[in-house]
Amino acid sequence: MKNILFLAIALFAIQTVSAQETTISSDSTVYNTAGIEIKPEFPGGYEEFYKFIGNNYKTPNVGGLKGKIYVTFVIEKDGSINEIRVLRDIGYGTGKEAIRVLKLCPNWIPGEQDGRKVRCTFSLPISIQSSR
Repeated sequence: MKNILFLAIALFAIQTVSAQETTISSDSTVYNTAGIEIKPEFPGGYEEFYKFIGNNYKTPNVGGLKGKIYVTFVIEKDGSINEIRVLRDIGYGTGKEAIRVLKLCPNWIPGEQDGRKVRCTFSLPISIQSSR
């Protein structure tokens, strides 16, 4: 009787573990944009993306401020932007402002590989020049 009870518990445990393995099958691989078949695209193209950045970015009021901010982010399978990182900024809150603007960004058209939507990295330089 103990053997049958032990066998029943063991079979139940194996089925539970197997069920957990199959439910955790989402592909979270992040692809490099340069190496995928269909690259992600901002609605309207890159020109519209740079317009969006230009229209929403608030340059600090610091005389002579000039340079580039380098950011990277992940375009998710649903087109949303995630994992925003500033690789280099020029100070005065320029990196934080870039993050703020990217969080406002509408969803992109996601990249595709082998007929599936995939997560992709995207790097962006933002040129800053104070008008003061």
